[in-house]
Amino acid sequence: MAQDFDLFVVFAEMRTGSNLLEDYLNQISGITCHGEAFNPNFVGYPNSTDILGVSQRQREDNPDTLLRTIRTGTIGLGGFRYFHDHDPRILPTLLSDRRCAKIILTRNPLDSYISLKIARATDQWKLTNVKNRKIAQAHFDLHEFERHIGRNQSFQIEIMRALQVTGQSAYYIGYDDLHDTEVLSGLAHWLGAQADPDAFQTNLKPQNPQPLSDKVANFDQMETALRGLDRFDLTRTPNFEPRRGPVVPSYVACNHHPLLYMPIRSGPEDQVTEWMFSLDGDGSDLITKFNQKTLRGWMQEHPGHQRFTVLRHPLARAHTAFCDKILDTGPGTFSKIRQQLIRYHDLQLPENPNDPAYDLRSHRAAFDGFLQFLRSNLNGQTSVRVDAHWASQVTCLQGLSDFCLPDHVLREDDLPEALPRMAGKFGLATVPEMPRRDHPHHHRLVQIYDSQLEKLCRDAYPRDYMMFGFSDFDMTKPT
Repeated sequence: MAQDFDLFVVFAEMRTGSNLLEDYLNQISGITCHGEAFNPNFVGYPNSTDILGVSQRQREDNPDTLLRTIRTGTIGLGGFRYFHDHDPRILPTLLSDRRCAKIILTRNPLDSYISLKIARATDQWKLTNVKNRKIAQAHFDLHEFERHIGRNQSFQIEIMRALQVTGQSAYYIGYDDLHDTEVLSGLAHWLGAQADPDAFQTNLKPQNPQPLSDKVANFDQMETALRGLDRFDLTRTPNFEPRRGPVVPSYVACNHHPLLYMPIRSGPEDQVTEWMFSLDGDGSDLITKFNQKTLRGWMQEHPGHQRFTVLRHPLARAHTAFCDKILDTGPGTFSKIRQQLIRYHDLQLPENPNDPAYDLRSHRAAFDGFLQFLRSNLNGQTSVRVDAHWASQVTCLQGLSDFCLPDHVLREDDLPEALPRMAGKFGLATVPEMPRRDHPHHHRLVQIYDSQLEKLCRDAYPRDYMMFGFSDFDMTKPT
C-alpha cells in the first residue's frame, strides 16, 4: 500500500449513501472504516461501546486519543465518516492534515432531504431485506428544505476553503457513483490500495427507489415552492472587498465604567468619545491603544461590560471620508491617494481646500467622482487600497467579529437616546446627554445632495443598504 496517507475521512451527510460507501470501503483489502467515529451520540455505531478499545467517554475527554488510535491502531489504512454535526474539536486537525485523505460524498440535496424525512418517519435507516421495508411519504416543507441546503452548503464551503488554503485536493464521489464499480476501484487506487471492480458486493438495498412524485405527499406544492427557489443565487450581491481585521487598537473604553466603543471609521467617533469622557466625569483620559492581550484583560476585569459600535448612513459616511481624507490636505490625510484620484480618476480637487474658487458646484462634481471611484475600489478594480475609512460597514462589522461581537450596533440617528439608555444599565444617578450637533460636513452635504448622488452611493455600497436597511439620506437629520 502507498504511503501517501495514513488516515482517511469521508465527509458526508445523513442519507447521502455513506453507509453504502463504508460497506464498499471495508471490502477493500487494507482499508477499514470505523463508522461515525465522532458522532456525539455514540462511538462508531449506535450499539458499539468503543473503537479499537477507545470508549465514548475517553473520546469525549480527548478526541485526539481516538484519532491517534485509528491512525496507528488500524491494520492497514483506517478512517471514518464525519458529518457537519459531529465533534467540531477534531475538524481543524482533519482539514489541516495532509496525511489524512479526504473523501467527499455528495447527493442531490432534494433527494437526501426526502430520504431523511422518510427515514425519520419509519425509523428505518438501513435495509438488507426488501421484505422488511417500511413505507411512508414525506411532507415537503420549503423553509425546512432551505435550512437543509444551507447547512450542507456551509459545511461544504468550509471544507473547500480549508483545502484551498492548505493546497490539498480531495476525492469527490457522488451518490450515483456508488453503483459504478470502476469509480470505486479508482477510489481504492487513490487511497493506495488495489480493488477489482468485480469484487464489490453489498447486502444493502435502496430504501426508496420510487420517483419523487410517489415519495412526497404534497408533490404539487413542492414543485410550486421550488420554482421560487433561487438555485443559482441570482439575487446575491457580489462582494470583492478584502477581509478586515478587528482593529483592536482603535477601541476606546471608559476609565471608570465598563463601556467599550468599537468604532467604524468615518463615523461619529469624536461625538461618541466626547460623551464617554463626560460619562467618566472626572477629567481622566479614556483608555485607548489596546492590543488583544490588554483588551482581554480589560474585559476580564469588567464583568458585565457593554460593547457597542455605531453605523452611519453610507452617503454621509462616504462624504466624511472624502472631506477628511481626500479633500483636506492636513496631517493624517491621504495625500498619495489624493494624487492618484486626480491623475487617474479625473477628480478636480483644489490645492487648498479653502480656495474660494472651489464652490458647491465643484464640490458636488468632486464628490460625484469620488463615489464612482468607491464603486470601482470596493469591487477590486483599482490599485488603491480599500481603506477602513470607506470600506463597507458590513465588512467592518465582520472584521470586528473576528475578535468579539459588539453587544449593540447603534445607528447614529439614535445615539441621543441609545447611549444614555445603555449607560443607565450601570446604575448611574445621572447620565450625560449625547451632544446634539451636526457633523462638520453635514451642511455642505445637504447643499449638494440629489438623487444622483444617492444612486451612486447605492451602487458603491449595495450590501450596506441591503443588510442594514438604509433608506435615502434624510437631509433633516443631523449627521
